Amino acid sequence: MKNVTLALALAFAAAVLPARADNAPPAPAAAVAPGAPAPDFTLKGDDGVDHTLSKLKGKYVVLEWYNKDCPFVKRHYGTKNMQSLQKRYTDKGVVWFEVATSAEGKQGHMTAKDAVDARKKFGLNSTAILLDGSGAVGRLYDAKSTPHMFVIDPKGNVIYMGAIDDLPSTDWSDIKDAHNYVSAALDAAMSGKPVAKPVTTPYGCSVKY
Repeated sequence: MKNVTLALALAFAAAVLPARADNAPPAPAAAVAPGAPAPDFTLKGDDGVDHTLSKLKGKYVVLEWYNKDCPFVKRHYGTKNMQSLQKRYTDKGVVWFEVATSAEGKQGHMTAKDAVDARKKFGLNSTAILLDGSGAVGRLYDAKSTPHMFVIDPKGNVIYMGAIDDLPSTDWSDIKDAHNYVSAALDAAMSGKPVAKPVTTPYGCSVKY
């Protein structure tokens, strides 16, 4: 009888008591947000190098989600706006990555050769195109559109995330009228000032996971 009572007690305890800590599911990753550490990753670039974000502490880093076939992206590259931004800031020591997250068979998917060819064809001035065909890094950052922009400071924290500018358009003629959020964030931070607008809503083509 005592054995039956003990068994019932143990069964009851197992049903109502919380699971042991070592059996608990892992806590979800912290959301990407201004002031929070940028999630670390390693991706291979069109230069053949494995680029690891955490190894770039001490530098400003720009992540630009990229799809060469997206009309919104074509607007910035066709007018040389993006290439000019890339050169302006890489000349100041900023590391600038395009992140190509389109899955195989989807619009904008890039192989290593495609990325090398795109650099030559469009005259890119970025540090590297990073190949993320699995979508792992895109999901890590919850990248929603091309372009979706992230600026990371030398401490490894996100200081800006969102749209490239305030004019969601595919019209090449009006790009000169846009206020560029990325350059504003970099200029402020590099001058020791707070970023006035650390979050905006990204626009463009959806990331093709």
